[in-house]
Amino acid sequence: MYPNLSFPRGRAAVRSSVGLVIGRGIRLAVAIAVSCAVSASALAAPVVGNPQAGQTVFKLCASCHQVGPRARAGFGPQLTGIIGRKAGSTSDYHYSDAMQKSGIVWSEAQLAAFIRAPDHVVPGTRMRFWGISDEQKIADLLAYLKASAQ
Repeated sequence: MYPNLSFPRGRAAVRSSVGLVIGRGIRLAVAIAVSCAVSASALAAPVVGNPQAGQTVFKLCASCHQVGPRARAGFGPQLTGIIGRKAGSTSDYHYSDAMQKSGIVWSEAQLAAFIRAPDHVVPGTRMRFWGISDEQKIADLLAYLKASAQ
């Protein structure tokens, strides 16, 4: 019926057709899993921060930073009122050129990104910190920083 077509025969035919089906199946499964993960994270409720828990998280920061009415710069700048403040703008700390030239105004989202990975947000920053990956801890820390500014 189709004289010009040739098909693999025997074990080669089984291996190639099974491999092709399995390969497509795995790719499809991975694509579906990634799609579901992205959809689930997009639909997840936003993380709400707890200032009391944030005070505990701030202990990771307290060796370099201070907050509150008497806060002053030490090894790092004081963080009182940081949300809404231009990066590198307090007069009592000598910032890196990278931070001063970043042009960042610290929103909650920008600060959360910086807390996750300081070197990715401001390459060349002096802040030597690996970052926090736990979204709840980041939300708690931001809630604490907001509360300490009042």
